Amino acid sequence: MHRKSTPLTFVVLAIGTGVFSMLQSLIAPALPTVQHALHTSQSTTTWVMTAYLLSASVFTPILGRVGDLIGKKRTLVAVLATVAVGCLLAALAPNIGVLIAARVVQGVGGALYPLSFSIIRDEFAPEKVSGGISDLSAVAAAGGGVGMVAAGPVVSALDFRWLFWIPAAIAAVTALIALRYVPESRNRAEGKVGWLGAVLLSAWLVALLLPLSQAGQWGWGSAPVIGLFAAALVLFALWLLAESRSRTPLIDLRVMRLPAVWTTNTAALLFGAGMYALWSFLPGFVQTPSSAGYGFGASVTAAGLLMLPMLVAMVLSGVLSGRLEPVLGAKTLLTAGASLCALACGFLTLWHHEQWQIALVAGVFGLGIGLAFAAMSHLIVASVPADRTGVATGMNANIRTIGGSIGTAVTSVLVTGRLQPSGLPYASGYTHGFALLALLCLTAALAALLVPVRHTRPSRWVRLSAARGTSAVNSGSTGISKSNEA
Repeated sequence: MHRKSTPLTFVVLAIGTGVFSMLQSLIAPALPTVQHALHTSQSTTTWVMTAYLLSASVFTPILGRVGDLIGKKRTLVAVLATVAVGCLLAALAPNIGVLIAARVVQGVGGALYPLSFSIIRDEFAPEKVSGGISDLSAVAAAGGGVGMVAAGPVVSALDFRWLFWIPAAIAAVTALIALRYVPESRNRAEGKVGWLGAVLLSAWLVALLLPLSQAGQWGWGSAPVIGLFAAALVLFALWLLAESRSRTPLIDLRVMRLPAVWTTNTAALLFGAGMYALWSFLPGFVQTPSSAGYGFGASVTAAGLLMLPMLVAMVLSGVLSGRLEPVLGAKTLLTAGASLCALACGFLTLWHHEQWQIALVAGVFGLGIGLAFAAMSHLIVASVPADRTGVATGMNANIRTIGGSIGTAVTSVLVTGRLQPSGLPYASGYTHGFALLALLCLTAALAALLVPVRHTRPSRWVRLSAARGTSAVNSGSTGISKSNEA
């Protein structure tokens, strides 16, 4: 039976996930400022983003599993405290090395996604789970938009270090409130953390994401890039073998093979590729001087304001998704969200000569993000046993990140592959890049159509779990009305 949840529990979860999402994008517009202030090179400064990405990719599924085992609240408080320490370290960083290390510590916050979704599933009344997941997804999606919009004014009015002072204070206060008021979930997984699987998972993720993020500097045909891709393939195979043979796997491959899970994750990979790439390149496009034949020469603050319609639309559509999901189903919302993003990128490919066109595209893209984020979370949570919620939602977030790395790297090749004498990209590079993003989002919509429709019989995994008498499937498994498309 679910205990009565309080609005304060949701507020704590929303602030935590919002801070992590904000940290993903908050520093990106300020990288040139960081480079100048810490007297370092551009290539070294990019590690401020890369280190965060790699750390989050490693810790998200591992700590999601730890939360399933030892308690979600306990793990949530520890993660929030760690994020606060990482932000404090970044705010005080005397050099680029310490800042990069601080970003690694902040990446631990990636676990806030799976932990928060697990707590909602465990603690909220069944009729409130759908709305809770949608609202939290809206906050998580909007956090990235807040980062893009807020970075310019904060740096201009204060200093780039305040990009970390502010999240440090928020995370610390949130950890204290969580310690006092968030209930500890009674649902616990059995077993222990499969450390061999954790090490191999970390190894192949780093071997895959590192060359994707650095290929533009190292060269796609360079020995380090090719060698790391080969190592990622070998390590991935070893990880599959280890997990399939383990009695306590970190990620149960039977769960990953559920039709609703693998189809949703496929859509997440493609959607993440389009979403993160647009977040990375659209601000740069509008900041390009008009002398390049495109762009508006916007400041960091002005570029953020052009992204404001995306932020507003993400919040509205994410909240609306929870109300539409019981009627339309999460599959329909995921398909619609990805389609809206494809439409926005297609419009951007053809029309990007006026600022109102950029604002319109940002708004439509934000509508798609809000719908798709919430829908993916619904589909995963509704399709897995309660004691696997953390690791399953963590892997879904990870797969979006991997897709984002791939999409950003490939788009970078298209945009920066040919440069003008001034060093700026040609307009055709951005046009081809936007066309690629439209194709990626359209393919994500097609992948969403493969998600199996809901039927009245329980999924094979649920039936097997029930037959074995495990506690893995409980009332939380049915807490999401019509989105249970397993």
